[in-house]
Amino acid sequence: MNIKFRLILMNFMQYFIWGAWLLTIGAYWFQNKHWSGAQFGAIFSTMGISAIFMPALTGIIADRFINAEKLYGAMHILGALTLFSLPLVKDPTTFFWVILLNMVFYMPTLSLSITVAFSALKRNKIDIVKEYPPIRIWGTIGFIAALWTVSITHNETSVNQFYIASAISLTLGIYSFTLPKCPPLAAKTAHKSFASSLGLNAFSLFKTPRFAIFFAFSMLLGAALQLTNAYGDTYIHDFAKITAYQGLTAVKYPAIIMSISQFSEVAFILAIPFFLRKFGIKYVMLFSMLAWVLRFGLFAFGDPAGGLWMIILSCIVYGMAFDFFNISGSLYVETQIPPEIRGSAQGLFMMMVNGFGALFGSFTSGVLIDKFFTHADQSKNWQGIWLTFAAYALVIAVIFPFVFRYKHNAALKHAIKHA
Repeated sequence: MNIKFRLILMNFMQYFIWGAWLLTIGAYWFQNKHWSGAQFGAIFSTMGISAIFMPALTGIIADRFINAEKLYGAMHILGALTLFSLPLVKDPTTFFWVILLNMVFYMPTLSLSITVAFSALKRNKIDIVKEYPPIRIWGTIGFIAALWTVSITHNETSVNQFYIASAISLTLGIYSFTLPKCPPLAAKTAHKSFASSLGLNAFSLFKTPRFAIFFAFSMLLGAALQLTNAYGDTYIHDFAKITAYQGLTAVKYPAIIMSISQFSEVAFILAIPFFLRKFGIKYVMLFSMLAWVLRFGLFAFGDPAGGLWMIILSCIVYGMAFDFFNISGSLYVETQIPPEIRGSAQGLFMMMVNGFGALFGSFTSGVLIDKFFTHADQSKNWQGIWLTFAAYALVIAVIFPFVFRYKHNAALKHAIKHA
């Protein structure tokens, strides 16, 4: 079977699993369970908690001890079991621990899937910068397919979203054992230090100023992504409480409206090779930051009626906001890092984005929203929320060009390989 098709199928299922519940769990939580907003903030923090240590840990294991594709498959099978058990949970505390366990298994698969794909492409002498983005597109298509499946079948507030995700997770887990072998590479190299013997080499990247700054801003952008994931679908759902908007298509099918963001991803993923070669990672990340400003600002003034075009445009802008730091960032790490620490370096990137970034976004936004943007009747001042988020992204965008000094050439790659 063609290697590209096999990786396409892997990516499709990888993100279908997440798309089946990530944007709709808020609707399930607030409209079906009626548990508190503070407890929901804790639920969304599980992604950050698990991503702080699991991607880096599994990256080290994949670099030194176990084939990445086998570890990847095992994580998905275990994740399927936890997703299947979620509908049995009757209280928010237990729900937190079960979803945390699921995230412990799922979050490392994001970086492991990249490691497996890059390894397979390199073994077949395929240019990853040129060929990986069209493969990764199918992950986004899988996310869209999951959103539409859950929305059209009216399962946005149903436990069925977890059963759907569980079935695909189990299928991917089994399929993973048929993927091209991705054996550990670090085990073949001589151990020169205690850190290298433990597989902690990737953390030495923080000694390089450019990488330290890159990872720091990856964390800050990861917080912006968390804000969208946590509140985007719920924001549109809340318009149903206003008589003037009840019955509108956007209010009936908010997940489908939000899926425009993923359609936009498809276009911007294809543009990544051009932008990286033309402008380099510094300006690509800056474009992402400016796109986040627009994403949040348009949400602030949109509505499902006359302002629907703003919501739609915000979803289109999301493609640049997400892809230009998430996917470009993983490509940047891959092309600048020695192969023997590829897994742990990708895990480190995911740790900053989906770990510390997600935690920072979850807890900070939760406190701000509860204290400043929640009315006495528990309704939300969504315009104030989105404008605050837009200001946050704008501050990052203004600071970034002055502190990230990366020059668009191969000098850094050469320096790291020969350090």
